[in-house]
Amino acid sequence: MSQRHYIGLDVSARTVNLCIVDHDGQVVHERKLSSDPEEIAQHILSLRFPIVRVGLEAGMLSQHIYGRLAEAGIPVVCVETRHMKAALAAQLNKTDRHDARGIAQMMRVGLFKPVHVKTPNSQRLRTILTARQLLRNKLQDVENEIRGLIRNFGYHLGKVTPRDFEPRVRELIADTDLHAVADALLLARRSLREQFGRLDDMLVRLAKHDEVTRRFMTVPGVGPLVALTFRATVDVPSRFTRSRTVGAHFGLTPRKQQSGEVDRN
Repeated sequence: MSQRHYIGLDVSARTVNLCIVDHDGQVVHERKLSSDPEEIAQHILSLRFPIVRVGLEAGMLSQHIYGRLAEAGIPVVCVETRHMKAALAAQLNKTDRHDARGIAQMMRVGLFKPVHVKTPNSQRLRTILTARQLLRNKLQDVENEIRGLIRNFGYHLGKVTPRDFEPRVRELIADTDLHAVADALLLARRSLREQFGRLDDMLVRLAKHDEVTRRFMTVPGVGPLVALTFRATVDVPSRFTRSRTVGAHFGLTPRKQQSGEVDRN
């Protein structure tokens, strides 16, 4: 029977330190590679060692690298960050090379907590949802700044619809010298609203063309945004063994899950 080997990958922004240990824990191969997933995959596939497990820490580049390695049929595991840091903290001389060795040893003894890596579809959805939320927050910031600006001069905007916001501001400052500042802020607001609307329309189209999301939307009160957020967060339902685990992702306590109450904070 061939001797089993384990790989640890310590990933940084531009480079990856790779270490291979055998079943006795002896280092048999080390290499410093670029963080290009294709280069990493090709190097691992070219090795003469039978690889049982490849481990890397969850991080900014981990999804990208994990996806390529998994696509190449390499048995890769993404490890929970806090668990890995705790395991590697005992090292006296902490370097990227030694971290790769430590990760390889974790793979050998099974001392790791794997995390789910989002599928490409879920990653795309989350990117759009995150960008939409960013624009929404910035739009709110600009509107609050405009309200505060004109309030300093004794003008109260009051409750207005998004469409009436700009005309009302211009009406209030018509006889003042605030035009230069207000024009800049209102232009920024108009641009943010336009791009926010584009992403909103994109989400609606995605919801209409996704069968699972459409099914979620048959629930009373669930629209495209909530349905797509749930879809992207759960990603692969089979990874959950209990419904309570799914609820925990959305801030649901056991009591709230039984009553159907949702934590919306």
